[in-house]
Amino acid sequence: MAKVLIAGRIPESAISILKDGGLEIEVFDDSKALITKDELKGKVTDKDFLITPLSTKVDKDIIDAAPNLKLIANYGAGFNNIDTEYAKSKGIPVTNTPKVSTTSTAEVTCGLIVSIAHRIVEGDQLMRTTGFSGWAPLFFLGTELANKTLGIIGMGQIGQAVARRMKAFDMNIIYSGRHPLDSETERELGAKFVSFDELIKTADVVSPHIPATPDTHHMIGAEQFKQMKPTAFLINAARGPVIDETALLDALKNHEIAGAGLDVYEKEPEVADGFKSLKNVILTPHIGNATVEARDAMAEIVAKNTVIASKGGEPNYIVNK
Repeated sequence: MAKVLIAGRIPESAISILKDGGLEIEVFDDSKALITKDELKGKVTDKDFLITPLSTKVDKDIIDAAPNLKLIANYGAGFNNIDTEYAKSKGIPVTNTPKVSTTSTAEVTCGLIVSIAHRIVEGDQLMRTTGFSGWAPLFFLGTELANKTLGIIGMGQIGQAVARRMKAFDMNIIYSGRHPLDSETERELGAKFVSFDELIKTADVVSPHIPATPDTHHMIGAEQFKQMKPTAFLINAARGPVIDETALLDALKNHEIAGAGLDVYEKEPEVADGFKSLKNVILTPHIGNATVEARDAMAEIVAKNTVIASKGGEPNYIVNK
């Protein structure tokens, strides 16, 4: 019987699919800690398939420790935690779970935009501590989003989902990327294609929706923050390394931009202490796709891909062909 290691707890629906597929299952079942590298190396040695969460690094050492490995199914839309090229050299396909995170991640992005503009989290903290003396005309002023400009970097599925939702807030939508969308989609979204530099200079809210690659590393850094409006907000629910966090912290402290909403971090799960003391920053623990609906859909993808591979078929969403 083929063996599969699940390197972290995932929804039970995946277990049922794997069992129905005739696979022998081992789950790293620790709710308090992630699997360590040594634990992963020890457990994957005799496994045919590996299902791993986005937070677990699968490098050359792990792959070499599993001579029977036929598939690495990443439980996440990203896959920069896996050495995909080395896996490819060993004939091991790597899959991810795209598309099903779109709605959840877009909603979290929009929530961060509304919250930072209207100082909702800051207001909650105030009411839990000192409180307030009452309504006053100039007290705790935020910023309306209507007629402001949202700049989306990377207009893929998530970027489009964000644009569609924020259009309902009467925001003007501009976007940058490798290629413009077709004219019909642009009309539907009310979106205008601009250069990256123009977006940085003119947007009131900047929101990247791009993968973490060598080309996108620190795509937004000190130079960009100096070009942004001093009233602008930066939102990141994409990948931490696309932002130079040292430069962002300086920009916030020096009031080069007005604020930021961060759901992902450059050295995740670490968060630079400097952010924690700033009132104009919202910090959330990578909850972009943390919904029952999204995580169940992700579980179904990794389980079905594993069953397909166990029967000699080609799984869906291979990222290292």
